[in-house]
Amino acid sequence: MSFQGSLKELPLADIVQLVAVSGKTGMFSLTRGAEQGAVYIQNGQITHAKVNETGGEDAIYALALWNEGQFQFSAGIEPDVRTITRSNTNLLMEAARRSDEWKILSKKISTTDAVPRLICREGLSEPVTLTPMEWLIVTGIDGGKSIEEIARAAHLSAFDVAKTLYGLITADLVAIRTKVDAREAVATAAVGPAAAGPVVTTHSGVFNAVTRGDERRSLQILCTKVKQEAESAALAPGDPAIDRLYRAALGEVDKGRGLDVVRELIRSLEQTVAALRGREASLAFREKMAPLL
Repeated sequence: MSFQGSLKELPLADIVQLVAVSGKTGMFSLTRGAEQGAVYIQNGQITHAKVNETGGEDAIYALALWNEGQFQFSAGIEPDVRTITRSNTNLLMEAARRSDEWKILSKKISTTDAVPRLICREGLSEPVTLTPMEWLIVTGIDGGKSIEEIARAAHLSAFDVAKTLYGLITADLVAIRTKVDAREAVATAAVGPAAAGPVVTTHSGVFNAVTRGDERRSLQILCTKVKQEAESAALAPGDPAIDRLYRAALGEVDKGRGLDVVRELIRSLEQTVAALRGREASLAFREKMAPLL
């Protein structure tokens, strides 16, 4: 059985169902530009999928968002592994749900190949609190990595990263630009500070190529998260010693100091955590903060 066509005319869910209903075994090859994906079906059931470096159910969900490209079904091909045990119905229903949700996300994020960058909201005066997921995403933003690249580095799906970024974009903490614009911005920055304005760089790479106007905002976010991690490690939310060090760090940021403030805060809080919970807890805290040291 040979079956091929355009994903613009027939989305993934439709072509899978057309073949699955006949109980066939084989592989769908999908291409979109330079990207390639595959969906394997055995006796009408989806058993494995992959796209780029993503496999299993997440690959199905990613491929279901493709609204262009080509597909071809080759009968009789079976995968070496099985990564999907969920029924076709449940799998495709979840894919459809994500597709509907993507229609909302796409109003601010047109593609997962886009590049997020940190920005500074006007009039910001209060500290910023981030969820663990937001923190994970923020520390992956360097002004050059795309959403797909951030997702791979964090071992997350691009969809989940996009969902998290949507909230940060709505809060005016993150902006999105195309890969081309991001490359041009980095190239411009390389010309020199006189042409591009001051550039903030760190050994951790967390805020590489962030403009000076974004630095204060970025440092506030980092200080807040470091405080939260210290409170968690010490099992002492709202501890006055931790809060005092945190407030002092924010004051130093307001004076114009850079990332060294965050590093000093980490070292000070490491000692505080040791005093409150012991050396093991302080070492665990330091390990989490290692990317910023």
